[in-house]
Amino acid sequence: MLEAIRQHLDPTRLRFVGLGLLVGVLTGGVVATFRWAIEHILQLMQQLYRQPTSGKLLLIGLASIVLGVIVARLLKSEPNIAGSGIPQVEGQLAGEMDFNWWSILWKKFVAGILSIGPGLFLGREGPSIQLGAAVGQGVAHGFKRSGSDRRIMIAAGAAGGLAAAFNAPIAGTMFVLEEVYHNFSPLVWLTSLASAVGANFISLNVFGEVPVLHLVYDRPLPLALYWHLLLLGVLLGLLGFLYQQVLLAMPKLYRFTKIPRAYQGLVPFLLVIPIGVVAPNILGGGNGLITGFNHAIPTLGILVAIFAVRFIFSMVSYGSGLPGGIFLPILSLGAVIGAVYAVFMANVGLLPQEYVMNLIIFAMAGYFAGIGKAPFTAILLITEMVGNLTNLMAMAVLALVAYLVVDLLGGAPIYESLLRRMTVPKQIESIHRMDRLELPIYEGGVLEGMQVRDFAWPKQTLLMSIRRGENTIIPHGDTVIHAGDTLVLLTDSQKRTQVRQQIEKLAAKLSTQEEKSGQE
Repeated sequence: MLEAIRQHLDPTRLRFVGLGLLVGVLTGGVVATFRWAIEHILQLMQQLYRQPTSGKLLLIGLASIVLGVIVARLLKSEPNIAGSGIPQVEGQLAGEMDFNWWSILWKKFVAGILSIGPGLFLGREGPSIQLGAAVGQGVAHGFKRSGSDRRIMIAAGAAGGLAAAFNAPIAGTMFVLEEVYHNFSPLVWLTSLASAVGANFISLNVFGEVPVLHLVYDRPLPLALYWHLLLLGVLLGLLGFLYQQVLLAMPKLYRFTKIPRAYQGLVPFLLVIPIGVVAPNILGGGNGLITGFNHAIPTLGILVAIFAVRFIFSMVSYGSGLPGGIFLPILSLGAVIGAVYAVFMANVGLLPQEYVMNLIIFAMAGYFAGIGKAPFTAILLITEMVGNLTNLMAMAVLALVAYLVVDLLGGAPIYESLLRRMTVPKQIESIHRMDRLELPIYEGGVLEGMQVRDFAWPKQTLLMSIRRGENTIIPHGDTVIHAGDTLVLLTDSQKRTQVRQQIEKLAAKLSTQEEKSGQE
């Protein structure tokens, strides 16, 4: 009996499950502490703002300047802790970036608490993912793992980070597979799932088992009202595309301030003070705002004002480069958009009042699906965070519509766009004398039908555009290469022949692998 069991056991998978659990438990401890500190600082700040005095406001102003300077010093010493950290993890797993895990871990931890805790419109989930990835890299370093083993453990840490941040282990695993690593191999998902479960176990013991965004509603949305999902999906797609464009433009707008990049965080640190005085309840990433809909949904005018303030200040906060994410702010904006639409439709008699909460829940998934272009993660995340399985069909319809609208407008996944903004200038700097290299794609070629992200482009090369007939396409990761296309690449003029041969070898190797796979 035991001998039969030993023969069927896969020691490699068991080893990675064990490593995944270790990474997850460590990540859960780090992220739970991170999350606890942010929540308690935010509660303290809200209490101060609810009873403002001139002395308190002066103290808050001075403290904000001190915190801004501390964060700036940390950013100058470790620029890769800026922003959410998800693009950095994605770049690390793609082999485009690499970091000192200990420097990232402690500096992101400290800077993230100081940036998010005072109430800026930043999320904890992006930093939690980067913290988890740093833990995974640290464990890999401790066990002297490199190559694919190291990448798997970094991915597992990222999954554990999101799971601990939101109490959502399935969504944490799916997000890494769908959005960050783009790899569904058994070892990757198994290790990531083990890490997510381990991290979530720690988080549940600290924060309890109540879903993070527990929203109460009466009944599922009837099929007769599904037409609302089409209209709301279009609205979410349009506003999602707007969100992408404004967010990517923010660094250019900040340049007009003439403030050094590391110190631009002082702007949102000071601008959040009047918002805290007027409306302390809307401070932070937005989970308090969302769960507040359980008690009362504001009037249409107030909802529109909340959306405007949160949209603008989310851009100001994230665009400054402070260590904080956009995950939760996106979900809170989606909830507010859903509330605006639902309340308006209820006011004009086109939606029964009891279904307003349904659309609020669905809109969170739809807005993230459009902006992040990760619909599976969006559906699973909201399902786990809300704690109900009855809305899957409706959320799938809304997420699909929002995704398609953003896609038709030319929007790329936001984290991939942020990564390109970080890596493309470095690629261009590394090219001494730039020259164009054009590669035609023939019918039946290996690259035909392949997404841009799925091919291992040489490091000396930048895919600038794709000529398709009379049109020129600016490629992103999920752009599909068609027969008849001409790929326009930028490379060092002295390495044109070498790069062409390297691409041909990679394509031939890929073709051989596909033939072997087909024979098996």
